[in-house]
Amino acid sequence: MMNIPQHTGSKNRKFNDYSFYEKSSNYYLLPFKFHRLPIDKEVIVNEFGDFLIVPTGTVARIVSREILTDDPADVELVRDLISNFFISETPIPSLLDILSTRYRTKKSFLDHFTSLHIFVISLRCEHTCHYCQVSRVTSDKGKYDMSRFHIDKGIEMMMKSPSPHITMEFQGGEALLAFENIVYAVEKAKKAAMQQGKTITFVICTNLALVTDEILDFCHEYKILISTSIDGPAFIHNKNRHKANANSYQLAVEGITNCRNKLGAEHVSALLTTSAISLEHPTEIVDEYVKLGFNNIFLRPISPYGFALKSETKNKYETTRFVEFYKTALDHIIQLNLDGYFIREDYATILLKKMLTPFPVGYVDLQSPAGMLTNVIVFNYDGDIYVSDEARMLAEMGDFTFKVGTLGETGYQDVFYGEKASVLSEAMANESLAGCSECAYQAYCGADPVFNYATQGDIYGYRPSSSFCQRNMSIITHLITLMDSNPRIEKIFRSWITGKN
Repeated sequence: MMNIPQHTGSKNRKFNDYSFYEKSSNYYLLPFKFHRLPIDKEVIVNEFGDFLIVPTGTVARIVSREILTDDPADVELVRDLISNFFISETPIPSLLDILSTRYRTKKSFLDHFTSLHIFVISLRCEHTCHYCQVSRVTSDKGKYDMSRFHIDKGIEMMMKSPSPHITMEFQGGEALLAFENIVYAVEKAKKAAMQQGKTITFVICTNLALVTDEILDFCHEYKILISTSIDGPAFIHNKNRHKANANSYQLAVEGITNCRNKLGAEHVSALLTTSAISLEHPTEIVDEYVKLGFNNIFLRPISPYGFALKSETKNKYETTRFVEFYKTALDHIIQLNLDGYFIREDYATILLKKMLTPFPVGYVDLQSPAGMLTNVIVFNYDGDIYVSDEARMLAEMGDFTFKVGTLGETGYQDVFYGEKASVLSEAMANESLAGCSECAYQAYCGADPVFNYATQGDIYGYRPSSSFCQRNMSIITHLITLMDSNPRIEKIFRSWITGKN
């Protein structure tokens, strides 16, 4: 039998005696967490993500029942604490039904289950990006295209999703190298969606080097969204995204212009991948997006998967360096808004929506339970099925831990409710993860078993050394500190959520 040591003195107890919580008080505590800010203040956050910034020492006063509801010095604080559900005047809050509704709303992204279905339509690519996360192959190897059989089976599984709104995203390699298969898949999926009463959105991820008028005409007919990559000015983009005997930056810019003219600006978006060279040029990268007429930029780090880390000097860097880059770029973006140019940073906008509104977000990396399976599924070019795009990247390095089946061989139930899904589900909710459950930012963050596995060797992860945790805690703290420092900045942040400046 395991010998469990007995605590004999109060100094060794984690919690006070029950009698401490029985003592008379004019209010009752509701669940909340707190975090000390670097500005001699504390932020307290409740279960729904509502937060208050208070002077250092306020948490101790609240918990010790030193806040006096009839003290004029505490009147405003008491009002804020009660209205934001940090304390209650009754043992059970009178608005408990409203609280439960708010919590359900925050988790409503689970209502319809998987909506995003990624089809890796081809592994072929004519670029040689040094941070590419998959084992791309040259453009003359047609055997690396997804077969019509696997396309059919992927559409069949996609239509079994209970979600009334589904997204079919085509990735590569370079997806446009298999454009004929995209045409086949779009036409077939559109027909199937109409028959089942579902709405469907199509997305093509492409470097735009191969885009033609014929392709754009088809995209216009089916209202297809285009997602491309811009890594900053030409000297950064061309180093990151090399194309033999060509200027990949110029091709991307020309492609963006053509897409906007044919499809409309709202149908074209660009993503940035932050390589080591990018870290030295945060303001130049932001200014490039402004020059190209974008009103948003997504500052995201290199993902620690697959072949992206083969070139460590170009791709590997400490999280602290990315956070410094992020803060500098964000400060520049805020100043641009203060000067009258509306441009939002997308990662901050996702976090701010979780912090400032009662609504959920669709970004799978910041969901709890995690977005894998519940929000996204990936069908690889060879028919293998993975729980996320990051899981597919691991498989390209020979690690098939997160493969959940094969199209045409594995049924829907086995993919989404099988043994692997069951094991993963235990590590998908940050509410029950050590280090997350007591974190003040738990309501804003997510859980990522694949990231934990790739970086720390286990799906649960270890928060004190997690770069995911370090990055998110730093960014969230920075956002809160900025809002506290200047009301105009909070107004800008709210405009990012609404899309109205």
